[in-house]
Amino acid sequence: MEKELKRSLGLIDATSIVAGSMIGSGIFIVTSEMTRDIGSAGWLIVLWVVTGLITVFAALSYGELAGMMPNAGGQYVYIQRAYGRMISFLYGWTVFTVIQTGVIAAVAVAFAKYTSVFFPELNNTILAIGDSFKVNYAQLVGIASIVLLTFINSRGVKNGKSIQLIFTSAKLFALFALIILGIAIGFRGHILAENFNNMWDASKTFFNKDTNQWQVINLSGFALMGAMGATIINSLFSSDAWNNVTFIAAEIKDPKKNIPRSLFLGTFIVTIIYILANVAYLALLPMHGSPTATDAMGQGIMFSSNDRVGAAAASMIFGNPAAYIMAALIMVSTFGCNNGLVLSGARLFYAMAKDGLFFKKAETLNERQVPGKALWFQCIWACVLCLSGKYNDLLKYATFASLLFYILTIAGIFILRKKEPNVERPYKAFGYPLIPILYIIVTTAICVDLLIYDTKSTGLGLLIVLLGIPVYYFTQKKTS
Repeated sequence: MEKELKRSLGLIDATSIVAGSMIGSGIFIVTSEMTRDIGSAGWLIVLWVVTGLITVFAALSYGELAGMMPNAGGQYVYIQRAYGRMISFLYGWTVFTVIQTGVIAAVAVAFAKYTSVFFPELNNTILAIGDSFKVNYAQLVGIASIVLLTFINSRGVKNGKSIQLIFTSAKLFALFALIILGIAIGFRGHILAENFNNMWDASKTFFNKDTNQWQVINLSGFALMGAMGATIINSLFSSDAWNNVTFIAAEIKDPKKNIPRSLFLGTFIVTIIYILANVAYLALLPMHGSPTATDAMGQGIMFSSNDRVGAAAASMIFGNPAAYIMAALIMVSTFGCNNGLVLSGARLFYAMAKDGLFFKKAETLNERQVPGKALWFQCIWACVLCLSGKYNDLLKYATFASLLFYILTIAGIFILRKKEPNVERPYKAFGYPLIPILYIIVTTAICVDLLIYDTKSTGLGLLIVLLGIPVYYFTQKKTS
């Protein structure tokens, strides 16, 4: 008798996977870079609100596809139904090469980075080849965390589910504490009012290598729109991976109802948390600061040490122990985030293997009825990326590629409504056709903006997608 995936996850479990996969390291780090890019409290909040709306709109639209096709593989299955095998292979190829594994690697690197707060010797280099390739102990810690989570999830879905619930609950509690205390303390002072004075005056702060000095240029009009479109990739990265719950649809109870519900609940909760977290940052720290300052108040959000704006904000609440408190929180957050990514990603590769579009061995379930070999394939490549990629590079490659396939998937709703008008749709996309169209327009504009303003990083992301075309034809020729 062929082994099958068991439906053992309820609505709370599914929502926990959505929220837990979204909340990793980004919310504690990326606001610093965004502040240097736009230098405006008003536009900063606008970017986080737009990110939240984009994410919730996408989740509301995905609900229709999830209800129609409650199968393992999620988005891969939706794309195949709308566009055929080659496009679905390109999606699966990109998920394996950079989207899922790249995010797992980036989050593992962040986990290791904050572990080094307790053990500074982890930053020591153990291997260097020129100036471009260096390996330190922290990267090995990141790899070890991926291996550990893969092992735990290979022992059964209940183990992964338990870790997800525990770690998601812990980081939600800690984030709410940071937000409540931060806003309560911040509202008693003057910093929030100062940050929102001239709140729409935007500027870009960057290091000029020619003069060896920091330089500030004012932004307005198209220059401002371009800068916002380029830096929104940071907040979008922090809000990504919400779709991972669709990969494990075959293990969710009553998936036609619970997947759409979990997509909305998870993305909505995280959106509110992210906006409030940024309000807390602005209530505790000045937006602008000096790169030469030695304390968090002097550095401001813009020049928080190593971009650790979450730790800088916590230092305003807890004093000197804040660095350790926030490091511990982010370790919990990133570990829980990666558990959700590891658990769900393997289900997509399992679905691909069953279609003959991935390593054949990945289609088998182990004695615990989970795709063990798919988990280990994912683990191996994510570990390689831990050694080869920097956090910001992995962030940009993965997020840009994700956006391209989100656009395709939501456009697939229109295609399937025309091709399969009589198929049962337990849930129909909210606000159809306006909200899906709005999502496609806004996200396409962001992708174009990214290609113009960050051509190197996003161009490499696009190249990775396109490389899948010859790979597809080569593998299909071999199997025919």
